[in-house]
Amino acid sequence: MGRGQGWLSYDAASRRISLTVRVQPNARRDEIVGLYGDALKIKVAAPAVDNKANAALVEFLGETLGVPSSAIVIRHGATGRRKVLEITGGPELVTKLGKLE
Repeated sequence: MGRGQGWLSYDAASRRISLTVRVQPNARRDEIVGLYGDALKIKVAAPAVDNKANAALVEFLGETLGVPSSAIVIRHGATGRRKVLEITGGPELVTKLGKLE
């Protein structure tokens, strides 16, 4: 893997970013809170039922990073608060993500 910060790593060969997040559903609004241990904490307003919080997370991150939602996949933890996301993109996304902490 390339650059890594614990919660964020980038593989330049495949142009894929691995992002570890901790999600808090049922928040007042969608927002990135900052680091929570070795994960990026993100609040989403959607409830954690019927995959609504996951969909809101992917949509919110897509809008925040300026990438289509289809470029973001939940690789691990779809039913828990801690998730590992895979985002397709270049080094400019790694820079954007690094500024979010």
